[in-house]
Amino acid sequence: MRKGLRKTAKEPRAWQRMLSGRRLDLLDPSPMDIEIEDIAHGLARVARWNGQTVGEHAFSVAQHSVVVEEICAHIQPDLEPRWRLAALLHDASEYVIGDMISPFKTALGYDYKLFEERLEIAIHTRFGLPARVPLAIKKLIKRADRACAYFEATQLAGFAVAESIEFFDPPPAGYDLHIEPLSAALAQVRYIQRYHVLSEAAGFSVTPQAFDTE
Repeated sequence: MRKGLRKTAKEPRAWQRMLSGRRLDLLDPSPMDIEIEDIAHGLARVARWNGQTVGEHAFSVAQHSVVVEEICAHIQPDLEPRWRLAALLHDASEYVIGDMISPFKTALGYDYKLFEERLEIAIHTRFGLPARVPLAIKKLIKRADRACAYFEATQLAGFAVAESIEFFDPPPAGYDLHIEPLSAALAQVRYIQRYHVLSEAAGFSVTPQAFDTE
């Protein structure tokens, strides 16, 4: 090959094209490239428990997120709409990175957590939430998340009740749930519907066009 004609290796692609047409840079995510429709579409097709659940349909992260928001409101009935929205979006980053089981997250360590945190900050910024939610809200969402995991474990993933209580939190008093995994299409619709209800209640009016740059 003649001098000056040597090909240079391309850098690995670090962005993902979404169905909305957005290109999300995974290493430096911008709020301008995040849309609720992309999140709902992705989460409705990400299976909890790596798909190791009973039923015709996988139990999606989208359906899980709607339940977690509901449990948060049960635990704290006066919870502000913006924090209920934060609960709905608590796993939103998984529309990009998938639902990694806890042991794998531990094995990946700090780099994974930093990657997840950057995505979460961009998502919160996009939808009008603080970059980092207050610690009390974070703990509430975590409690609801673990309570939801209890129902999932015992009803869908083959855990005995005693085993599930050992690994997760038992449901809050007065709350019961019978899980019926939804199709991806229906889980997606319900996630988007819940987002719009909570976003309007919180006084946020960010629309998909609000960040258009054309």
